[in-house]
Amino acid sequence: MFCQECKERPATVHLTQMFNGNKIETHLCEQCAAQKGAVMFDVDNKFSISNLLGSFFGNNYNMPELMSNSQSSKCPDCGMNFYDIRQTGKLGCARCYTSFERELQPSLRRIHGNRQHIGKIPLRGGEKVLLKRQIEKLKFDLQQSVANEEYEKAAQIRDQIKEIEKKDV
Repeated sequence: MFCQECKERPATVHLTQMFNGNKIETHLCEQCAAQKGAVMFDVDNKFSISNLLGSFFGNNYNMPELMSNSQSSKCPDCGMNFYDIRQTGKLGCARCYTSFERELQPSLRRIHGNRQHIGKIPLRGGEKVLLKRQIEKLKFDLQQSVANEEYEKAAQIRDQIKEIEKKDV
């Protein structure tokens, strides 16, 4: 397969984008991909997992403001700063999530579409998570019922929440 841009060199960079449910595939050679800025790694240094992971956190290599803002705060447990996280794409420890919560949230939203995990629940031990989600949904429904002045429905939902909370304890 040849590059879709220059149609001369073999395509070695294959990009797949999902936009509004449509899949767009682009096949480029390394030179055309570098010119378009479509590559997250330097052609001379080849592919690097740390560059890929760092790109998720907005790894921009020539941004001097990163040095001043991100190196000032460090994780109290492992000593990593956000600049290091952006460079490596890896967090140093579990406490980094809370230490750099403000900086990580935009990246997590961009990657996952949400800042809370809403994926699969384990078969064993997932009962509490299911109950928590059910209570959250019922509380939302309760607020909607009260806002719509459906007080009888709201009372039923309130009773459901109390029953579920008894199971949880």
